[in-house]
Amino acid sequence: MARPGQGLTRRAASAGATAFGLSYDEAMTTRDFKVFLEPDADYGGYVVVCPSIPGCYSQGKTVPEALANIREAIDLCIEDMESRGELISAL
Repeated sequence: MARPGQGLTRRAASAGATAFGLSYDEAMTTRDFKVFLEPDADYGGYVVVCPSIPGCYSQGKTVPEALANIREAIDLCIEDMESRGELISAL
């Protein structure tokens, strides 16, 4: 068990090691994506598109719901791209 002040090694951290019940992931990256939100009279809510990621779109009955849904869609699209070995740094 690690003692206070004792850090993870680079190798352990990059492997997703756990210390004190917390997971460490050096590869975490934060990205900002612009989205377009527009009302959809046929649906009775909002449609939202992320033009940076082809095919990434969602909808929701309210603005907060639509934005929460597009966040999830973006995460899933990126996860799918990574699983296929596509270059993510271009986003």
